[in-house]
Amino acid sequence: MSAAPESRFSDRVADYVRARPGYPTAELAAALRDLIGLAPPARVADVGAGTGLSTIALRQAGFDVIAVEPNDAMREAGETLLAGDAGVRWQPGTAEATGLPDASVDALVAAQAFHWFDPPRARAEALRVLSPAAAGAALVWNQRRLTGSAFLEGYEALLVEFGTDYAAVRHDHRDVGRLEAFFGPSGWRERVLRNAQRLDRAGFIARLLSSSYTPAADHPRRAPMLDAAHALFDATSHDGEVDITYDLRVIAGTMR
Repeated sequence: MSAAPESRFSDRVADYVRARPGYPTAELAAALRDLIGLAPPARVADVGAGTGLSTIALRQAGFDVIAVEPNDAMREAGETLLAGDAGVRWQPGTAEATGLPDASVDALVAAQAFHWFDPPRARAEALRVLSPAAAGAALVWNQRRLTGSAFLEGYEALLVEFGTDYAAVRHDHRDVGRLEAFFGPSGWRERVLRNAQRLDRAGFIARLLSSSYTPAADHPRRAPMLDAAHALFDATSHDGEVDITYDLRVIAGTMR
C-alpha cells in the first residue's frame, strides 16, 4: 500500500535536500508576472513547500512567503534551511486545510505538489484564503525528460523496473479534469521553461533515493537497484557527471 502523502517522504528528507532540483528564480518570477500579474512584494502561500526549494526561489524573487507543509520532517528541514529569513513563515497544513486566515494572501503557488491535492477541496480553500485583489494561483513542476540521452532513457528504465509504485505515483501535469476542478471557469495559462541538474555520482544516487517510489532501505530490491544505478552512471557519465534535464511547467490562473 502506498504511504500517505503527508508521510511518504519522511525517511528521504536528507536526500531530498541534497539532490532535488530547485527552480530558476528569474524565469519563474517572469512566468508568474506574465501569466497572472504576480509581482513582489506580494504575499504568497507556498502550499506543499516540502523542504523549501520553491520557497527559496520565491524569496529570491522578492515575495513574502508563508510556507505550508504537512510533513513534519520536511517542514523542519525547510525551517533549518531558511532559518533567519524574516520573510518566510512556516506552518503545518495541506492544500485543503492550510490553516491560513481568510483573504490573507495574494497568490498560491504549489511546486511539485498538485498531484497530491483534492482539486475541488483545494479550490475551495484557495478561494477562502486569497484576498479580493489576489493575482491567483500557480502550479509548478520540474518534469523530468524521459528521452534525449542514453542516461535519461536508462534512468527511466531503472525507475520502471525497480520503482515500488512508480506507475501509480507518476502524474499527468496536464490532467484537464483536475485542472478544471481547481482553476474553475476562469481557466488557466501555461508556460514551459527549461531547467537542468548536473550531478556527480553521490548526487545522482541521492536524487534517485529522494523519490518516494524507490525501495526503502530495508526493501530487498534496494541493493539491486543501487547496483543498476551505479552501472548506469558508469556507462553514461561524462567527466564524472550526468545531466538531468527538465521541462519546468508553470500553469496559472486567476481562480475567479
